Amino acid sequence: MTRTVLITGCSSGIGKTLAETLHNQGYKVIATARSEDKIKPLAQRGIMTLALDVTDPDSISRAIQSIEQQSLIVDILINNAGYGAMGPLAEMPSHELEKQFATNVYGPVNMVRACLPMLRKSKQALIVNVGSVSGILVTPFSGAYCATKAALHALSDAFRMELAPFGINVMTVMPGAIESEFGNAAEASLSRTLPEDSIYQWAKAGIEKRAQASQANPTPTSEFVRTLIHKIEAHSPRPTVAIGNGSTAFPLMARLIPTRLRDGLLKRTFGLNQRIRN
Repeated sequence: MTRTVLITGCSSGIGKTLAETLHNQGYKVIATARSEDKIKPLAQRGIMTLALDVTDPDSISRAIQSIEQQSLIVDILINNAGYGAMGPLAEMPSHELEKQFATNVYGPVNMVRACLPMLRKSKQALIVNVGSVSGILVTPFSGAYCATKAALHALSDAFRMELAPFGINVMTVMPGAIESEFGNAAEASLSRTLPEDSIYQWAKAGIEKRAQASQANPTPTSEFVRTLIHKIEAHSPRPTVAIGNGSTAFPLMARLIPTRLRDGLLKRTFGLNQRIRN
């Protein structure tokens, strides 16, 4: 029986490749993004596309109504949409902080709520939440993003236990470095998070380095997607899946290296190993 997959954040990167690959493998794919124009190439390939902003309840409701009008039932929900802004946490504009939590934390919860009636009808229901190793290993200049992913991991754990009685599986995916546009988007955010009068202007090179960290020797997106689909298709999907370069090493670093030593390594890596006089 053909399974129906609803994916958020399909305009590029992991979401786009997931939609294309699952479609090629015979799944009924519903690819979504905030702007439907950005997913027109997917529509041209015969994939169902919808405008959907995970931070907007009305947008979500319209998308769900469109799905129900097609008499479809979502079997797999993949919460892939994400947003990251890099910069010093103490100077992070409130709206940038709120946008990250709205997209990365409240967004997946909004989607689970909206899709729950359909998921309960499915005999192979699965929710896939795309977290990050950044939710385990906190690094300088990405504190807000790391916090949102840590929160998503916790929410996934709760959903996994609470939805089990309804036969709904929940998987948390923790990507390492995966080839995408995330680094460029994160670096572009510095124009909003690092003003000219910032007390961290001297650390700009380190902040830029952190923004592009996910694109240092990244795992190809196609390889990541192949592995993820294999995990999704398992008879008993694993609760937590780590995929990509650094996805195993970085969590081990967070757990095994003493805090002060780990802090020292990360401060040196991102240019914070100096004392600034007031």
